[in-house]
Amino acid sequence: MSTITAILEPDADGTLHLPLPVELRHGKVKVVATLERPVAVPSPRATPLESLKELRKLGAFRDIADPVAWQREQRQDRPLPGRD
Repeated sequence: MSTITAILEPDADGTLHLPLPVELRHGKVKVVATLERPVAVPSPRATPLESLKELRKLGAFRDIADPVAWQREQRQDRPLPGRD
């Protein structure tokens, strides 16, 4: 017996589709479901500006004294793994 907890988005026709682990994909499966009110899920797609504002709040770039020098350093060619 496996317990799966998932938040599912209904299709346009109101059906829900539950992805099953490989070991449960053959034969019949008994499903017990509890339907609850919609759950507020934060949007996974923030705008680029919102993302940059959040990074600024977190202080992600405070260690970069010279942004131009930092960018040049990041763009330097590096040897590719597995290639000599």
